[in-house]
Amino acid sequence: MAKILIVDDSPTELHVLTKILQQGGHEALTAADGEAGITTARAQQPDVVLMDVVMPGLNGFQATRKLSRDPQTQHIPVLMVTTKDQDTDREWGIRQGARGYLVKPVDGRELLQKIDELLP
Repeated sequence: MAKILIVDDSPTELHVLTKILQQGGHEALTAADGEAGITTARAQQPDVVLMDVVMPGLNGFQATRKLSRDPQTQHIPVLMVTTKDQDTDREWGIRQGARGYLVKPVDGRELLQKIDELLP
């Protein structure tokens, strides 16, 4: 069982993703924005972070960049999970340090497969 941090400002998305993770046998942690996501990642050291992009304050690209450059969290793979489906968005997310990119609505099996690929 892996500990997965979901960073998303939508209570509905948090619920849906938490349910998928729990059905896949994982523990789900949640944060409602980028700043809370960084704080939680530092404190909880999750195995993977699922990062939304469009959030108030620190967006997902900025939060991913901070996580990937922080010695405390740079080892934690970030998987972008967002409605932004342009190739430029995908490329920018990867350039910020994301190790994968899925577009919402996500297929539960595909999400769990991606997470398995990112786990050590």
